[in-house]
Formats: sequence, structure tokens, C-alpha cells
Amino acid sequence: MTPWTKKYQPKNTSELKGHDKALLELKNFILNFKNQKKKAAIIYGQSGVGKTCSAYALANDLNYEVFELNASDFRNKNSIESTLGPAIMQRSLFSSNKIILVDEIDGLSGKNDRGGISALAKLIDRSIFPVIMTATNPYGQKLNALRKKSELIQFHTLNYLSVFSVLKNICTKEKIKFDEDALKSLARHAAGDLRSAINDLQTLTHEKKELKNEDLNELSDRNRTENMLSALMKVFKTTDINIAIKAFENVEEDINKQFLWIDQNLPDEYQKPEDLARAYDYLSKADVFRGRIRRWQHWRFLVYVNAMISAGVAVAKDEKYKGFTSYKPTTRILKLWKAKMKYQKRKSIASKIAEKTHISSRRALQDTLPYLSLIFKKNKELSGKIAQEFNLDKDEIEWLRKN
Repeated sequence: MTPWTKKYQPKNTSELKGHDKALLELKNFILNFKNQKKKAAIIYGQSGVGKTCSAYALANDLNYEVFELNASDFRNKNSIESTLGPAIMQRSLFSSNKIILVDEIDGLSGKNDRGGISALAKLIDRSIFPVIMTATNPYGQKLNALRKKSELIQFHTLNYLSVFSVLKNICTKEKIKFDEDALKSLARHAAGDLRSAINDLQTLTHEKKELKNEDLNELSDRNRTENMLSALMKVFKTTDINIAIKAFENVEEDINKQFLWIDQNLPDEYQKPEDLARAYDYLSKADVFRGRIRRWQHWRFLVYVNAMISAGVAVAKDEKYKGFTSYKPTTRILKLWKAKMKYQKRKSIASKIAEKTHISSRRALQDTLPYLSLIFKKNKELSGKIAQEFNLDKDEIEWLRKN
């Protein structure tokens, strides 16, 4: 299944919403590249606002070729020079104009022994083509060297009407019936993250081709769920330890829920058996430390748990998997809840039996309840008398007949 974020990626700037000022600044940078001192631009803004697709759309308008690299794919001085160096100096085979796009420079390490930042900064000075870099926050100390050589262009958070307009257009093309209030609510929930909104729309409608207000119940507590989905993407869609290990920093779900989310979605994401085996190996080791925390209250082990479920799971795969995966909340929580409710019903019946027969609840559970259950299945008349004697309600009677 093709991700709608890819299928409906804007082909030109006329299809983009809410970034007129930023696009004009970026266009001026590209067209005046040879006459200005700074050879690079950093376009920045929150995740999902359209930074990368804007660069592509503008390149299409100007008939420029795009040479794209993701910063997480090359880590040190040697890999940057060997990968990016030729692209910065060699002319395009297909056209005379080219843009060098370096995505997610936040993922670059600033450590001196790796030299990634300084190597990229030196290459920018030698570039004969405009270099465009994307970032969520360009003001971190590790990006000082790049920031000094770059124009800074901010992509502001999209308002919900801009997001709604894009979602409405997709619904029309995909022939999806929608309640307009529901679609606007979905746009508001996205909080300016267009990519997230499109992914949510695809998740909610790809089977039934319809969107109603009640469908949004799946997106209740949007901030927590969105953070969890974003965290999973950082773990599953990267092999960069530095990105993955921070994935759960702002997630409100506790460590137990994080385990369940990963366990639920891991088989859908990792298709190669060897990748899946390594990922579950890390997950099982993390669970060992989680058990030690419970038993001994050694909370210092929490750092090992986080490292294994984030960075460990991320590097378990040989390469990033392409394509769209619809991450879903774990069904195990519901199963655990049902099991708990079933056990609570047993305890309630046992306590009533214990009170009437003057035995302990434990003895009632072990010795009396199995016989009562058999009676309620076989003898309707006798079961009615027993129910009256023990003051059992309708749910408890039904439970005895089914279990």
C-alpha cells in the first residue's frame, strides 16, 4: 500500500499550503546562489510541516535536479566526504542546475572525533550548487558551524484550515465520504503536523472509505498517541542510534505501555526474520532489566531498558524499511482488561459463597466454584435456587453458565 504522504506529495509550489513567505525566501536563495556569500540554507520547523516536499516542489518549478541525502545515513567525516563530496562538485548528468538536499541535519553528531559537522561545513564552502538542509531546531550548539554558513528560513506551523484543505482534497481523490466536522477535528488534532494528519486519515479510512465523528475516538488523547506514533517512527524508520535513543523522551506512556506498543507493531514493520529476531532479543533483554526494577527497585536500570527498546530495536535491522505501516495501539491491554474483569467476577462470586458457607474466599474459588459452574450449566431449577440463596446478580449467573 502506497503511503498517501508519498502519493499526494506536492508536485509544484502551487499545491503547497501556508508557506508562501518561506517559499519565496527559499526561491530567492536558489536563484541568487552565485551572487551571495552564504552557500547553504537551513529550512526549519516542526516535524511534518512540509520542509522536504517544499524543496522538491520548488525544484520542479525551477527545473532543478535534487540530490538528496539523509544526515542519519552518513555519520563521520569520511562517509560525508565520499558521499556528498562528488555531488557537490560534479555537474548533473540530466540538467545544468542542481540542488543538494541534506535532510534532518539534527541527526548529525557534533562530536569532534567524528567530524561530521565540520566536514559538511567545509564541503558547503566548495559547493558549486545551492545546499539546502532541513532541521527541526537549527539553534542547537552542535550546529553552530553550519548555522554560520547558512541562511535560516523558518517554516511556520500550519493552521488547521490549511491542513483541512489538503485532507479534503485527498478525500475527494480517494472517493472517501466524510463528515466535514470530523475532518476539521482531524485537522485540529494534528496540531500543524500535516504528515501526521494524512497518515491518520489513511489509517482511519483505507478500509471503509468513510470518516465519521465516532472514528476519531481512535485518536482520543491525541498528544499521547501522536507522541507514541512519532516515537515508533523514530525507532522503526531509522538505524541512527542518536535519533532512536531519544524517541521516548517526550512520550507520556509509561515503560510498560511502551513495551506493549513495540511488541504489537514490531512484526508489521520488520519483515526479515533475522531483523525481527534481533529486535525481540533486545526487547527480551530489556524485559529482564524491567523485572529487576520491579523486584529490587533498582531504578538505575531504567536507562538500560530505554536504550534496548529504542536504540537496540532500531539497529536490529540491516536497513530501513520503506513504505507505510499503520501503527496501532496494542490489543494486549484490552485482553488484560477482559481477563481482569473475568477474574473480578470470579472473586465477587467466591466472596458471596464464602460469606454464606463460612469458608475462606480461597476455598470457595478452589472447591465450590467449579461445582456451582457445572450446576448452572446443567440444572436450571437448582441454579435458580442457588442464585437466590447467594444473592447472585444477572451478570454473575451468566458468568457461571459460561465458565
